[in-house]
Amino acid sequence: MLVSSIKSFGRYCMFMTQVFRAPDKWKVFFKSLVFEIYKLGVDSIPLVLIISLFIGAVITIQMTINIVSPLIPSYSTGLATREILLLEFSSTMMCLILAGKVGSNIASEIGTMRVTEQIDAMDIMGINSANFIVLPKIIGFVTFVPVLCILSMFFGLVGGWFIAEFTTMISVEDYVYGIQTMFNEWYVWYGIIKTLFFAFIITSVAAYYGYFVKGGSLEVGKASTNAVVSSSILILLADVILTKLLLQ
Repeated sequence: MLVSSIKSFGRYCMFMTQVFRAPDKWKVFFKSLVFEIYKLGVDSIPLVLIISLFIGAVITIQMTINIVSPLIPSYSTGLATREILLLEFSSTMMCLILAGKVGSNIASEIGTMRVTEQIDAMDIMGINSANFIVLPKIIGFVTFVPVLCILSMFFGLVGGWFIAEFTTMISVEDYVYGIQTMFNEWYVWYGIIKTLFFAFIITSVAAYYGYFVKGGSLEVGKASTNAVVSSSILILLADVILTKLLLQ
Protein backbone atom coordinates (compact mmCIF):
# COMPACT_ATOMS: atom_id res chain seq x y z
CA MET A 1 0.00 0.00 0.00
CA LEU A 2 2.86 2.37 0.81
CA VAL A 3 4.51 1.71 -2.56
CA SER A 4 1.19 2.25 -4.33
CA SER A 5 0.68 5.56 -2.49
CA ILE A 6 4.17 6.75 -3.41
CA LYS A 7 3.59 5.82 -7.07
CA SER A 8 0.25 7.64 -7.06
CA PHE A 9 1.82 10.74 -5.52
CA GLY A 10 4.62 10.69 -8.09
CA ARG A 11 2.16 10.34 -10.96
CA TYR A 12 0.08 13.17 -9.45
CA CYS A 13 3.15 15.45 -9.35
CA MET A 14 4.00 14.62 -12.97
CA PHE A 15 0.39 15.26 -13.91
CA MET A 16 0.54 18.70 -12.27
CA THR A 17 3.68 19.57 -14.26
CA GLN A 18 1.66 18.87 -17.40
CA VAL A 19 -1.26 20.95 -16.16
CA PHE A 20 0.68 24.05 -15.15
CA ARG A 21 2.15 25.01 -18.47
CA ALA A 22 1.42 28.04 -20.60
CA PRO A 23 -1.73 27.45 -22.68
CA ASP A 24 -1.25 27.15 -26.43
CA LYS A 25 -4.09 29.60 -27.10
CA TRP A 26 -4.81 32.16 -24.38
CA LYS A 27 -8.09 33.20 -25.96
CA VAL A 28 -9.42 29.66 -25.71
CA PHE A 29 -8.08 29.38 -22.16
CA PHE A 30 -9.86 32.51 -20.93
CA LYS A 31 -13.08 31.41 -22.60
CA SER A 32 -12.84 28.06 -20.82
CA LEU A 33 -11.91 29.83 -17.57
CA VAL A 34 -15.07 31.95 -17.58
CA PHE A 35 -17.17 28.87 -18.32
CA GLU A 36 -15.58 26.91 -15.44
CA ILE A 37 -16.00 29.81 -12.99
CA TYR A 38 -19.70 29.85 -13.79
CA LYS A 39 -20.13 26.05 -13.75
CA LEU A 40 -18.06 25.23 -10.67
CA GLY A 41 -18.41 28.46 -8.70
CA VAL A 42 -21.55 30.40 -9.53
CA ASP A 43 -23.67 27.25 -9.75
CA SER A 44 -22.55 26.36 -6.22
CA ILE A 45 -23.90 29.58 -4.69
CA PRO A 46 -27.46 28.29 -4.00
CA LEU A 47 -26.09 25.21 -2.20
CA VAL A 48 -23.71 27.33 -0.12
CA LEU A 49 -26.42 29.84 0.84
CA ILE A 50 -28.99 27.24 1.85
CA ILE A 51 -26.58 25.15 3.92
CA SER A 52 -25.03 28.22 5.58
CA LEU A 53 -28.42 29.65 6.57
CA PHE A 54 -29.53 26.42 8.24
CA ILE A 55 -26.17 25.70 9.88
CA GLY A 56 -26.00 29.25 11.26
CA ALA A 57 -29.51 28.82 12.68
CA VAL A 58 -28.69 25.41 14.20
CA ILE A 59 -25.45 26.68 15.79
CA THR A 60 -27.32 29.60 17.33
CA ILE A 61 -30.02 27.31 18.75
CA GLN A 62 -27.48 24.90 20.20
CA MET A 63 -25.36 27.67 21.69
CA THR A 64 -28.45 29.24 23.29
CA ILE A 65 -29.56 25.92 24.78
CA ASN A 66 -26.14 25.02 26.14
CA ILE A 67 -25.05 28.42 27.43
CA VAL A 68 -27.38 28.54 30.44
CA SER A 69 -24.98 29.57 33.19
CA PRO A 70 -25.76 32.96 34.82
CA LEU A 71 -22.01 33.58 34.81
CA ILE A 72 -21.92 33.54 30.99
CA PRO A 73 -23.37 36.66 29.31
CA SER A 74 -26.20 36.10 26.82
CA TYR A 75 -24.28 37.77 24.00
CA SER A 76 -21.85 34.83 24.07
CA THR A 77 -24.23 32.99 21.72
CA GLY A 78 -23.55 35.47 18.90
CA LEU A 79 -19.83 35.44 19.64
CA ALA A 80 -19.62 31.63 19.58
CA THR A 81 -21.71 31.41 16.39
CA ARG A 82 -19.42 33.90 14.67
CA GLU A 83 -16.24 32.10 15.71
CA ILE A 84 -17.51 28.68 14.60
CA LEU A 85 -18.56 30.02 11.20
CA LEU A 86 -15.41 32.04 10.56
CA LEU A 87 -12.87 29.54 11.86
CA GLU A 88 -14.20 26.21 10.61
CA PHE A 89 -17.59 25.91 8.98
CA SER A 90 -17.35 28.48 6.16
CA SER A 91 -13.93 27.18 5.14
CA THR A 92 -13.35 23.55 6.06
CA MET A 93 -16.88 22.16 6.36
CA MET A 94 -18.09 24.05 3.31
CA CYS A 95 -15.19 22.77 1.21
CA LEU A 96 -15.90 19.22 2.36
CA ILE A 97 -19.43 19.66 1.07
CA LEU A 98 -18.17 21.21 -2.17
CA ALA A 99 -15.77 18.28 -2.59
CA GLY A 100 -18.84 16.12 -3.09
CA LYS A 101 -20.43 18.47 -5.61
CA VAL A 102 -17.47 19.95 -7.49
CA GLY A 103 -15.03 17.06 -7.09
CA SER A 104 -17.42 14.38 -8.30
CA ASN A 105 -18.46 16.60 -11.20
CA ILE A 106 -14.86 17.10 -12.36
CA ALA A 107 -13.85 13.45 -11.90
CA SER A 108 -16.88 12.09 -13.76
CA GLU A 109 -16.59 14.65 -16.58
CA ILE A 110 -12.89 14.03 -17.23
CA GLY A 111 -13.30 10.29 -16.67
CA THR A 112 -16.04 10.17 -19.29
CA MET A 113 -13.76 12.03 -21.70
CA ARG A 114 -11.07 9.44 -21.04
CA VAL A 115 -13.23 6.34 -21.58
CA THR A 116 -14.79 7.84 -24.73
CA GLU A 117 -11.24 8.48 -26.04
CA GLN A 118 -11.67 12.26 -26.36
CA ILE A 119 -8.48 12.81 -24.36
CA ASP A 120 -6.59 10.34 -26.55
CA ALA A 121 -7.77 12.26 -29.62
CA MET A 122 -6.40 15.52 -28.16
CA ASP A 123 -3.05 13.88 -27.45
CA ILE A 124 -2.85 12.55 -31.02
CA MET A 125 -3.50 16.08 -32.35
CA GLY A 126 -0.56 17.36 -30.29
CA ILE A 127 -2.69 19.19 -27.70
CA ASN A 128 -1.60 19.15 -24.07
CA SER A 129 -4.87 17.59 -22.89
CA ALA A 130 -4.07 17.92 -19.18
CA ASN A 131 -3.42 21.64 -19.56
CA PHE A 132 -6.35 22.23 -21.89
CA ILE A 133 -8.93 20.42 -19.74
CA VAL A 134 -7.74 20.77 -16.15
CA LEU A 135 -6.03 24.17 -15.82
CA PRO A 136 -9.20 26.26 -16.38
CA LYS A 137 -11.02 24.16 -13.75
CA ILE A 138 -8.31 24.64 -11.12
CA ILE A 139 -7.79 28.36 -11.75
CA GLY A 140 -11.53 29.01 -12.07
CA PHE A 141 -12.54 27.34 -8.81
CA VAL A 142 -9.57 28.69 -6.82
CA THR A 143 -10.43 32.18 -8.09
CA PHE A 144 -14.10 32.00 -7.11
CA VAL A 145 -13.99 30.01 -3.85
CA PRO A 146 -13.21 33.07 -1.65
CA VAL A 147 -16.56 34.49 -2.80
CA LEU A 148 -18.30 31.30 -1.65
CA CYS A 149 -16.44 31.48 1.67
CA ILE A 150 -17.52 35.08 2.34
CA LEU A 151 -21.11 34.34 1.33
CA SER A 152 -21.13 31.35 3.68
CA MET A 153 -19.87 33.47 6.58
CA PHE A 154 -22.45 36.19 5.96
CA PHE A 155 -25.46 33.95 5.43
CA GLY A 156 -24.48 31.76 8.37
CA LEU A 157 -24.69 34.84 10.57
CA VAL A 158 -27.98 35.77 8.91
CA GLY A 159 -29.31 32.31 9.78
CA GLY A 160 -28.49 32.98 13.43
CA TRP A 161 -30.14 36.38 13.19
CA PHE A 162 -33.38 34.74 12.00
CA ILE A 163 -33.44 32.68 15.21
CA ALA A 164 -32.95 35.82 17.27
CA GLU A 165 -35.59 37.74 15.31
CA PHE A 166 -38.35 35.13 15.13
CA THR A 167 -37.88 33.24 18.42
CA THR A 168 -37.52 34.22 22.06
CA MET A 169 -34.34 32.22 22.60
CA ILE A 170 -32.09 35.29 22.37
CA SER A 171 -32.69 38.95 21.67
CA VAL A 172 -31.52 40.51 18.43
CA GLU A 173 -29.55 43.11 20.39
CA ASP A 174 -27.60 40.47 22.31
CA TYR A 175 -26.96 38.44 19.16
CA VAL A 176 -25.68 41.43 17.17
CA TYR A 177 -23.60 42.62 20.11
CA GLY A 178 -22.06 39.14 20.37
CA ILE A 179 -21.16 39.18 16.67
CA GLN A 180 -19.37 42.51 17.12
CA THR A 181 -17.64 41.66 20.40
CA MET A 182 -13.88 40.97 20.20
CA PHE A 183 -14.01 40.65 16.41
CA ASN A 184 -10.70 39.58 14.89
CA GLU A 185 -10.40 40.50 11.22
CA TRP A 186 -7.62 37.93 10.74
CA TYR A 187 -10.14 35.11 11.22
CA VAL A 188 -11.86 36.16 7.98
CA TRP A 189 -8.58 36.12 6.07
CA TYR A 190 -7.68 32.84 7.75
CA GLY A 191 -10.85 31.25 6.40
CA ILE A 192 -10.26 32.64 2.91
CA ILE A 193 -6.64 31.44 2.81
CA LYS A 194 -7.70 27.95 3.82
CA THR A 195 -10.35 27.78 1.10
CA LEU A 196 -7.72 28.60 -1.56
CA PHE A 197 -5.71 25.53 -0.56
CA PHE A 198 -8.83 23.38 -0.24
CA ALA A 199 -10.11 24.46 -3.67
CA PHE A 200 -6.81 23.43 -5.24
CA ILE A 201 -6.98 20.05 -3.50
CA ILE A 202 -10.56 19.44 -4.64
CA THR A 203 -9.99 20.30 -8.30
CA SER A 204 -6.52 18.79 -8.77
CA VAL A 205 -7.28 15.49 -7.00
CA ALA A 206 -10.60 15.07 -8.80
CA ALA A 207 -8.95 15.85 -12.15
CA TYR A 208 -6.18 13.34 -11.40
CA TYR A 209 -8.61 10.50 -10.68
CA GLY A 210 -10.72 11.33 -13.72
CA TYR A 211 -7.76 11.72 -16.08
CA PHE A 212 -6.28 8.30 -15.29
CA VAL A 213 -9.50 6.28 -15.43
CA LYS A 214 -9.14 2.91 -17.17
CA GLY A 215 -12.11 0.86 -18.29
CA GLY A 216 -15.72 1.91 -18.75
CA SER A 217 -18.56 3.69 -17.00
CA LEU A 218 -18.21 1.59 -13.83
CA GLU A 219 -14.63 2.78 -13.36
CA VAL A 220 -15.76 6.39 -13.89
CA GLY A 221 -18.11 6.01 -10.94
CA LYS A 222 -15.34 4.50 -8.82
CA ALA A 223 -12.98 7.31 -9.77
CA SER A 224 -15.59 9.88 -8.76
CA THR A 225 -16.03 8.21 -5.36
CA ASN A 226 -12.27 7.91 -4.82
CA ALA A 227 -11.80 11.56 -5.74
CA VAL A 228 -14.31 12.73 -3.12
CA VAL A 229 -12.90 10.46 -0.40
CA SER A 230 -9.25 11.34 -1.10
CA SER A 231 -9.87 15.09 -1.37
CA SER A 232 -11.89 15.05 1.88
CA ILE A 233 -9.05 13.33 3.75
CA LEU A 234 -6.48 15.72 2.28
CA ILE A 235 -8.64 18.72 3.20
CA LEU A 236 -8.78 17.59 6.83
CA LEU A 237 -5.01 17.01 6.85
CA ALA A 238 -4.37 20.42 5.30
CA ASP A 239 -6.77 21.97 7.83
CA VAL A 240 -4.64 20.72 10.71
CA ILE A 241 -1.42 21.98 9.12
CA LEU A 242 -2.82 25.38 8.11
CA THR A 243 -4.43 25.92 11.50
CA LYS A 244 -1.08 25.28 13.17
CA LEU A 245 0.74 27.63 10.79
CA LEU A 246 -1.81 30.45 10.63
CA LEU A 247 -3.13 30.57 14.21
CA GLN A 248 -0.07 29.76 16.32
